[in-house]
Amino acid sequence: MRRKKKNIILENVLVEDYAAEGKCIARVDGKVVFIEKVVPGDIVDIKLSKSKKDWAEGYPLQFHSFSNERTEPFCQHFGVCGGCQWQMLPYEKQVFYKRQQVEDNLKRIGKIDLPAIPPVLGAEETKWYRNKLEYTFSAKRFIPFPAPSNSPPIGGGELHAHNTSLIEEPLQQSEFSLSEDSGMEASPVGGGLVGAGASGFHAKGLFDKVVEIERCWLQTEPTNAIRKALTEFARKNNYSFYDQKLHTGFMRNVLLRICTTGEVMVNVVMGEDDKEKRDHLLEHLLKAVPGITTLLYTINTKWNDSLYDLNPVTVTGKGYVIEKLEDFQFKIGPGSFFQTNTKQAERLYSVARDYAELTGHETVYDLYCGTGSIGIFVSKMAKKIIGVEMIADAIADAKENAMLNSVHHAQFFAGDVIKVCNDAFFAAHGKPDVIITDPPRAGMHDKLVKKILEMDAPIIVYVSCNPATQARDLQLLDEKYKVTKVQPVDMFPHTHHIENVVQLKLR
Repeated sequence: MRRKKKNIILENVLVEDYAAEGKCIARVDGKVVFIEKVVPGDIVDIKLSKSKKDWAEGYPLQFHSFSNERTEPFCQHFGVCGGCQWQMLPYEKQVFYKRQQVEDNLKRIGKIDLPAIPPVLGAEETKWYRNKLEYTFSAKRFIPFPAPSNSPPIGGGELHAHNTSLIEEPLQQSEFSLSEDSGMEASPVGGGLVGAGASGFHAKGLFDKVVEIERCWLQTEPTNAIRKALTEFARKNNYSFYDQKLHTGFMRNVLLRICTTGEVMVNVVMGEDDKEKRDHLLEHLLKAVPGITTLLYTINTKWNDSLYDLNPVTVTGKGYVIEKLEDFQFKIGPGSFFQTNTKQAERLYSVARDYAELTGHETVYDLYCGTGSIGIFVSKMAKKIIGVEMIADAIADAKENAMLNSVHHAQFFAGDVIKVCNDAFFAAHGKPDVIITDPPRAGMHDKLVKKILEMDAPIIVYVSCNPATQARDLQLLDEKYKVTKVQPVDMFPHTHHIENVVQLKLR
């Protein structure tokens, strides 16, 4: 191997293993190098973007040979929109590396005794698995530079390689418009050109440019039919697409919920309040896609895409949809949080319920309860459910969902767990026999960990979407608790994200 010191380029480097967060590792002269956009077994030239004494980060400039682990991506947009970072890996390899990621994090960060970690509970359906998706309309279309003829497949094409130049220096990361809970990120193919307006997903690093999507495999139909109906009508009638820099334009976003119950909710977000345009557009959409059960629109003239402080208007239907987990029903409005993979959510919650070891006599505290989905899911086996959540609107949804399912022994409270769960609260509602906690990616605040340690619940079930922060919290809980079971669950096939459920028991 020859090193070009001036350009900090490492040549003919064997990618050895998967690290985490979609990056792989190689070892060069005793230094660990983290590399994106590669898989174990690739031999590449690497340009370093960061170099420290013991480690470095980089990206591939050239592929000399491809790993035998690679497979052909099924989506024509793979490597451009970047929504599915791992389509070039067979699914069995994806879950293998995800389990490895969980084990590495728990051992390296947690530094605690662990039971054997079983294989990941993989998804039976690795396409069409999302119930929620968001598409963006942009006045500027991202057009990738043509890939070299021998580059790894981008949206199909056979694997063939030798001495293959691939990409330029990556652009700075920006948000990806799937959703706040998607775990998805966009990814460029080195640069790009601004073309006509587009409907689809943001290109990485380009907040104002969107990749035109022909077909998305993440959500079942009519997802593509809805996006195309809106896009084609807008273009035919010269409706402007939103310009993120100028903050002008009519077509802005469309948010979809397509449920296993068959109900379909569409919220069309517009950047201008033009009734005539709006009525023509929505009338056309209902005719073009008759399967829509609830249609809403939202006028957003702000400089950001957040909708929490705006009021969607119902055009037709109930204004919400019903999704089911087992025989439980959940009402999902345009602003509600709900797990985006319904079928895997059932498996995730089933693991949590099993780990709770309920007999019908327990008081269960559901922390970060959101809209109450986990608490309601385990309610048949519990004496009482106490849910606590910071977001008042989510608590309102939780109470409504409890009523919808005739769960009368559940109570939900809005507020900070640290402040809510005091001695007076315990006297009124009882101390927990089981704590189920499902925090955001940042994990639990250390003050909450201390509060949980004070509660002395015999069993804790920790559901996490980020094994790294989970491992940090488990180390703190190790003062009183022992990890007794671990089960990774894959909620997002073809991405590097993994959920993990841990059972802890009081020592």
